[in-house]
Amino acid sequence: MSLFERFLTVWVGLGILAGVALGLGVPGVFQAVAALEVAHVNLVVAVLIWVMIYPMMVQVDWAAVKDVGRRPRGLALTLVVNWLVKPFTMAALGVLFFQHLFAPWVDPRSASEYIAGMILLGVAPCTAMVFVWSQLVRGNASYTLVQVSVNDLIMVFAFAPIAAFLLGVTDLAVPWQTLLLSTVLYVLLPLLAGLATRRALLRRSPRALADFSARAKPWSVIGLIGTVVLLFGFQAGTLVAQPLVIAMIALPLVLQTYGVFALGWAGARWLRLPHDIAGPACLIGTSNFFELAVAVAISLFGLHSGAALATVVGVLVEVPVMLSLVWVVNRARPAELA
Repeated sequence: MSLFERFLTVWVGLGILAGVALGLGVPGVFQAVAALEVAHVNLVVAVLIWVMIYPMMVQVDWAAVKDVGRRPRGLALTLVVNWLVKPFTMAALGVLFFQHLFAPWVDPRSASEYIAGMILLGVAPCTAMVFVWSQLVRGNASYTLVQVSVNDLIMVFAFAPIAAFLLGVTDLAVPWQTLLLSTVLYVLLPLLAGLATRRALLRRSPRALADFSARAKPWSVIGLIGTVVLLFGFQAGTLVAQPLVIAMIALPLVLQTYGVFALGWAGARWLRLPHDIAGPACLIGTSNFFELAVAVAISLFGLHSGAALATVVGVLVEVPVMLSLVWVVNRARPAELA
């Protein structure tokens, strides 16, 4: 692991501070960047995420993708955690905290909206950032691609019914443009570019592929830090104006993330999954598709609603928490793979 990657948490921390400082210092710049979006997908953030995951897509071996069916247990674990556990535990934690533990300090309407935002996060499994977490734990790139792709396919059919059931609404409007555009931007296009690059490099030599991957790998981290700066810059004003509310929302989200990861990790150990499959499988189940959650929250409850705020808090806490889980997975790597 390079020096840059070894101190990734430090760089991300500095990125958070820089984002908040810049967001407060030059808010107009971040407002202009935030306005560059199509179907609630910010184009600048999309480019940075694309930079993050393209180097990993180059590592995808299509021949290995075809063999995933011979080892379905990792995929099964991901699907069980994402669709049978995570949405319902998120809803339960939301009710516990905002209808009981925090009830004296939060009015009922705001509490209901915070719970709704948490539910939307829980029903939206991550698409793009998973590739970064997988790379940081030396996950199997081909297997991770299959896990994300199957999740995206299920999300097309399962997101609306599960979210509607947990929210108690029957007319849930899913922003299909956001869902489809995000899938194309974060999975399909980087995959096609990665496969084309890999094929061209292998025509030269395996060494050319290895050299390119080594040079491209730091760009994943650069893209991650750039994304962090933008996300925290977008929400700098909210962070300063409502720190107590943000802390109250963040607490159950953090507990949910660690709890779901612990459950997935225990399942991976029980299934005896190889480390390069177990790590990404557990991390996929803990991170969220924040673009979709934010877009649905805004369309259902409004831009300045408690639901929208809760989804944004989910974005803000995800990177630091997920980096801590990356550290846990790497610490658990068998000595022969270190």
